[in-house]
Amino acid sequence: MACSMHQRKATMTDLHHYTLTQLSQMLMQRQTSASELVQHFLQRSQTHAHLGAYLSINEEATLAQAKMADERIASGSAGKLTGVPIAHKDIFVTREWPTTAASKMLENYRSPFDATVVARLGFGNTDQGGKDAGAGMVCLGKLNCDEFAMGSGNENSAYTPARNPWDATRVPGGSSGGSAAAVAAGLAPCATGTDTGGSIRQPASFCGITGIKPTYGRASRYGMIAFASSLDQAGPMARTAEDCALLLSAMCGADPNRDSTSLDIPSEPFEQHLNDSIEGLRIGLPKEFFGEGLSDDVRTAIDAALKEYEKLGAKLVEISLPRTALSIPTYYIIATAEASSNLSRFDGVKFGHRAPNYTDLNSMYENTRAEGFGDEVKRRILTGTYVLSHGYYDAYYLKAQQVRRIIATDFQQAFEQCDVIAGAAAPTVAWPMGAHKDPLADYLADIFTLPASLAGLPGMSVPAGFGAGGMPVGLQLIGNYLQESKLLNVAHRLQQVTDWHKRQPVGF
Repeated sequence: MACSMHQRKATMTDLHHYTLTQLSQMLMQRQTSASELVQHFLQRSQTHAHLGAYLSINEEATLAQAKMADERIASGSAGKLTGVPIAHKDIFVTREWPTTAASKMLENYRSPFDATVVARLGFGNTDQGGKDAGAGMVCLGKLNCDEFAMGSGNENSAYTPARNPWDATRVPGGSSGGSAAAVAAGLAPCATGTDTGGSIRQPASFCGITGIKPTYGRASRYGMIAFASSLDQAGPMARTAEDCALLLSAMCGADPNRDSTSLDIPSEPFEQHLNDSIEGLRIGLPKEFFGEGLSDDVRTAIDAALKEYEKLGAKLVEISLPRTALSIPTYYIIATAEASSNLSRFDGVKFGHRAPNYTDLNSMYENTRAEGFGDEVKRRILTGTYVLSHGYYDAYYLKAQQVRRIIATDFQQAFEQCDVIAGAAAPTVAWPMGAHKDPLADYLADIFTLPASLAGLPGMSVPAGFGAGGMPVGLQLIGNYLQESKLLNVAHRLQQVTDWHKRQPVGF
C-alpha cells in the first residue's frame, strides 16, 4: 500500500511510537526501509544517552546488517521480523559488539561467535555453515544490565547505572534494566533480556512494557554468559504481547549440539492463539501474593486489571503457594552456589581482565578477581562458595534443592485448580536510585518472581496501570510448563481492552 508524502514524513519522525508488528508491516509495504529505521533509532539512542540504556553501539555493523535486511526484503525472501531493529542485553555474546556483562572483568571482550538467540533473531551463525539464515533482525547495540545479571535495579553495572525513562531518578529494575529502559523510551522497538529470578519480569513491570520468560530450556543458553545455569533463561521484551509472541517464536527451539539444557522441543508460532477466547479461564490468585508486603498502590492497579479479566469472562480462584516465603533463601543459596562455580573461569588466564601487578599465579588470581568484580558479584561468589564448602553442602545447598522441588510441586497442585496464576510482578513500583543501601532489600523485592523461576515455569509481566508517583505497575502471569501460548493469549486479550501498554513516558 503506497502512502502519501505527508504520511511518509510523519512516519519517519514517529517511528519509535510503532510496535514491532507495525514496523514489520511498514517494511513489507516499503513505507520505510531497514536502513531508515536503524538510523532513526541510533539517533534516538544518542539523544537520550543520559538514560544509560546502551553500553556499546557499532553504527557500521548495524548499517551493514540493515543493508542485508533490505536486500532480503527486495528479493522477496524476508520473514515477518526481517529488517526490524532489536537490541541485545550485554549478557549475550556477539561478534560485532563487545560483550562485557556490564563488568570490568570483561571490558572490551570480543566473542568469536554469536549466541544462539542472537543468531536466530539476526542473520544466523556463519560458523555453522550458514545453514541457519536467522530471522534477519538488525542489531542496534548492546544494552546495560546489572553486572553478570546480578541485581534488581541496574545499579550494579560497572559502567553506569541505567535510568527509568518514567522518572530518571528511579531504577529501571534489573538485571535487564537497560533492555526495559530502551524499549520504554523508544530507543529500540524490542530487546532481549535474561531472567534468572525475575530479571525480565520485574524491569518490564517497572518500565511499563511487556516481557516474558519462557519455560526453562525453551530458548538456548549457548552464548549467554552464565550466572546460575539451572535458572537462567532468555526471553523477549517489547511493547505488546503480540510483539513478544513473534520474537519468542524466532528465539525458541532445540539446540542439542551446543546447549545440554535446551529442551528437545521445536519452537511454535506463539502468535497463533493470541485472539482465542478466555471465557471460563480460571485465574488463580495465590493468597501469598496479596498479603503483607504488597503496597496499596500496586494492589489497586492489579485489582483493576483482574476486573478487566472478569469482564472478558475469566473466573478468579483463590489458591495457595505455601512456600512462597521460602523461595528467597532457596533461590539465593542455589543461584549463588552456581554463580561461584560459573564465575571461577574469570581468573585472568584465558580472557578478560588480568591484574597488571602480581608476584605469582596465586596473586594474579587474587588481584585480577579483586579488581575485575564489583561488590555484589563478590558477595554472591563468597556466599556461593560458603554454601558449597565442606560441612555446609548438605545443610544449605542440598536442603535448598529439596525445597525447590517442593515449590515446583506446590505449583502443580495449584494448576489443578486454575489455568494461569496472576499477581503483582513486584511488591512496589520502581524505587529511587540509591534507596536500597542494604542488598537484602533488593533480594526481598524479588519475592513474587522467584517461585516460578525455581520451578522453571514460564512467566510474564504485562502493563497493568500506574501506582505511586505515576510509575508503571506490571501484572505477573505464570503458566504451566510449555504454556507460553496461553500466557501470551491472556496478556493479549487484556491489551485489547486496555491502553496501559500504549502509554509512554513524557519527553520520549
